[in-house]
Amino acid sequence: MGQGAPSILLVEDDPALRLLCRVNLELERFSVREAATVGEARREVAGARPSLVFLDIHLAEGSSDELLDELRADGIPVVLVTGAVDLDVYRDRAAEVLGKPFSPEALVATARRLTVG
Repeated sequence: MGQGAPSILLVEDDPALRLLCRVNLELERFSVREAATVGEARREVAGARPSLVFLDIHLAEGSSDELLDELRADGIPVVLVTGAVDLDVYRDRAAEVLGKPFSPEALVATARRLTVG
């Protein structure tokens, strides 16, 4: 992607959903990196600080609560992506909460809102 494009890290264990998100964000000129696990996400963040993280709160390996706390402590905006019924539980823990299923338009609009200052 072009230099200066906002960098987004997608942390999602479902490869099909990661692909859908990546393609839609890249079509809108975002630079996108992916991680399927908390460990991969930590390595990605250590390698290059993202402008925004889309984080699935319930990964196959377990909860990503600890990673969420680390990202927040580093001042990295996080959009929690969850299929949980009670989205309000998470609203005060992230810049935004995106409930599954979501539309590609909602994904892109959220990314724009939180990266364009």
